[in-house]
Amino acid sequence: MPSAESLFAKRVLVVLVAASLGACAGGKRAARTDEPPTLKTLASRRVDVGPDPGVQGGPDQAIAAYKKFLEVSPKAPQRAEAMRRLGDLEMDSVDERQVAGTATGTASDYRAAIARYQDYLRQFPNDPGNDRVLYQLSRAQEQGGDLEAALKTLDRLVGSYPKTAYRDEAQFRRGELLFATRDYTRAEQAYTTVLAGETDRLRDRALYMQGWSQFKQGKLEEGLRAFFGVLDLKIAHREGEGGLETLEGLSRADRELVEDTFRVTSLSLANLQGAASIAPYVDSDERRSYEFRVYEQLGELYLKQERVKDAADTFGAFARLRPLHAQAPQLQARVIEIYQRNGFANLALDAKKDYVTRYGVDSEFRRANEAGWERAQPLVKTHLAELAQHYHASAQKSKSSADYQEAVKWYRASLASFPDDADAPKANFLLAELLFEDGQFADAAQEYEKTAYGYPAGARSADAGYAALLAFANQEKRVDAAQREPLQRAGVDSALRFASTFPADPRASMVLTNSAEKLFALKDGERAVSVAQQVLALNPPAPAAQRRVAWTVVAHTAFERNDFAAAEKAYGEVLALVPEKDAGRGELTERLAASVYRQGEAARSAGNAPEAVKHFERVAAVAPNSAVRATAQYDAAAALIGMKDWPAATKLLEDFRTRFPKHALQDDVTTKLAVAYTEQRQWSAAAAEYERIAAAKSDPAIVGAAVWQAAELHEKANARPAATKAYERYLKQHAPTLDTGLEARLRLAQLAKADGNKARELALMKEIAEADRRAGAQRTDRSRFLGASATLALAEPALEAYRKVELVEPLARQLKLKKQKMEDALKAYAAAADYGVAEVTTASTFHTAALYQDFGRAMLKSERPKKLSKLELEQYNVLLEEQAFPFEEKATELHETNARRAATGLYDEWVQKSFKALAELRPVRYGKNERSEGAIDAIR
Repeated sequence: MPSAESLFAKRVLVVLVAASLGACAGGKRAARTDEPPTLKTLASRRVDVGPDPGVQGGPDQAIAAYKKFLEVSPKAPQRAEAMRRLGDLEMDSVDERQVAGTATGTASDYRAAIARYQDYLRQFPNDPGNDRVLYQLSRAQEQGGDLEAALKTLDRLVGSYPKTAYRDEAQFRRGELLFATRDYTRAEQAYTTVLAGETDRLRDRALYMQGWSQFKQGKLEEGLRAFFGVLDLKIAHREGEGGLETLEGLSRADRELVEDTFRVTSLSLANLQGAASIAPYVDSDERRSYEFRVYEQLGELYLKQERVKDAADTFGAFARLRPLHAQAPQLQARVIEIYQRNGFANLALDAKKDYVTRYGVDSEFRRANEAGWERAQPLVKTHLAELAQHYHASAQKSKSSADYQEAVKWYRASLASFPDDADAPKANFLLAELLFEDGQFADAAQEYEKTAYGYPAGARSADAGYAALLAFANQEKRVDAAQREPLQRAGVDSALRFASTFPADPRASMVLTNSAEKLFALKDGERAVSVAQQVLALNPPAPAAQRRVAWTVVAHTAFERNDFAAAEKAYGEVLALVPEKDAGRGELTERLAASVYRQGEAARSAGNAPEAVKHFERVAAVAPNSAVRATAQYDAAAALIGMKDWPAATKLLEDFRTRFPKHALQDDVTTKLAVAYTEQRQWSAAAAEYERIAAAKSDPAIVGAAVWQAAELHEKANARPAATKAYERYLKQHAPTLDTGLEARLRLAQLAKADGNKARELALMKEIAEADRRAGAQRTDRSRFLGASATLALAEPALEAYRKVELVEPLARQLKLKKQKMEDALKAYAAAADYGVAEVTTASTFHTAALYQDFGRAMLKSERPKKLSKLELEQYNVLLEEQAFPFEEKATELHETNARRAATGLYDEWVQKSFKALAELRPVRYGKNERSEGAIDAIR
């Protein structure tokens, strides 16, 4: 590109050429009147120049004009300037053509300019402006590829003109040429000279090349000072993140300079001690402003050299050296990236831990550099997630609690650092899953619930809510009974929250069902029923199995609350949902039956026997095969017995006996049937029931009583053989005492009497009497009574024998015989009276008196001798009367003895008969007032 100076020269040259041409034209016009013009006159002539209309043309026209000028003006004073400017124009022309692509930049292109400058120097060797010509000549030589000539020209320039304005540029170009020829020492000197000058324009390039010159000489430390100087000039305090491409405000040339400076700086450091060599050069605020880039670029160089570990160490060195620097996270991130890309998994893992620790939410870095911390957070988030996932995967393989705990730590750190992040619900879910896998069910439940309810609804919300329930369930299995109830209640609360939050979830009905069941188990009936009703109210309806559970909860709760009518309805609903062959149907049927039965019990307790009977009988209708059906039927019969509805009770009891032959209540049924039959005067049926009782029981006392009762009932039914058999059995097997044995014999004697079996009757009476006599100290009032009664009965044969003797001829013999028989009878009655039993004594007294009275009357009625005269007969009758009178007196005395017993309160039938007998014997005295106090007093 042409310089500003060359363009200026071009414009001046155009003006000069135009003036010359104008002067020539004027000369021709003046030739008609004046002398021909000369260069001298041209130089002194005044030319009025108007506004520049512009020159049409380019460098070629200018060059042609200058050449023409030099041809026509060999002696002109402007010749030196014209030659110099012509050389410049020729240089600029080549430059322009190179830019346009019409020139190659070879020596031939610059030959004209070089020749022009050399010709100029020959013609004007002492011109004070030759420093500029030398500068341009060296440039043309350099551009034309003759570097040696260019260098010599520059040496001449700086040697001949030490104070030239081109000194710095010349020295700079000298340095470049020396560098190109590998004369690094002289090149360094040239650049040092430039840096010692006052031209700042070349300072950055000079420093750069000085550094390279020193680098090429192996003077790495000196070179680094130069390179850092370049960086001071170009990027100190310049904004931009990591990477040179982020540097702002650099021109293309400066950017290239900076990039190459960092490249050579990194090479130098790499050839020294790497990152350890950086610190001595970072000795100012300017350098500290870009210090991180030095580490960064050195690390990048190491990466290109495949020195992976050195690269990672270099990036990490800055992060450690300047932990609070805004770029520290970025360089530490490069460490992680390098380790990951090159397969150093463990190193990458440790680097990630280091990263999240240094730049996490609680880090010092955050407090010192909020903006830098914000920029680091995406990677903090990423690495936290990667750490958690890594240890999660490791734990799933190793099943190691340490791995689980490590993963939990990183999940929790991630959630604490990014609680509102879009991925937080997922991370929280994974944390919960991890805790669940490690058996930390309490913490897992908490995290599942947080995932489900602590974040906006998402794809995993419902799954998390349900998983919390599984965590509660697993936790319950691990605790003892004392701790289980609080956990169960917490689990129920979580389940209800799930169902409320996710009502459309297909698991909601099952969750509600399980909750109802668990609440029932926890004795929280009110809530259990409430939740069960929710299940039953679902639309669309819950599956049959779940509705079955819900109705079961409702039914059981109602049953436990003694709301048996509601329980009956609910159990009916349950059974409608249970298949006929289902294993649980039997128990539910029993519950239904029990609900009806308990309604009967309640009615019975309330005194409403008819209502109780209705419920008891309904059990057979709603649950005919239930276990309680028998009890219900029995209780219905018992209630009917209480109501004295004997026929209805009998019907139920008879059916019970047939339907439930092996039921434990059969014995009680027998007892109740015995009562029912008895109340209905069905003696034989009642007797049969008592015989059943006797056959079924093992207690001797009960068996004996039943046998006795059966005997009595047979007796009432006039079934004397059966009654006799029963009494005999009782006497043989179940007469535990003297009295009971005597009673049995007495009943047998009475039956024998009824059968007309006098001999058996008397034999039994004799047994009674003898048994009492032999009893000794065991005798009782009852045994004495029965013994006395038996002895009294045994007097009957003597009485009958006495009665059979008739007083007929021969009277003496018959009288003696009858008297003997009377004596026998009297002894028998006396024996009975000796017992001292009032009833027997009065009877014996009466019979003894009657015997005396009868004997006296028998004598009076005896057959008279046939051969007695009338007188003898009268005397005989008087004699009989005299002999009979004592007997009548004795009879009266004995009857009076009996009658006197009334005064002591004894007024039985025999006393009454004695009064009647006295009324016959002493009608005047006893005829009208048998029991008057006066009569009794008279007897006394």
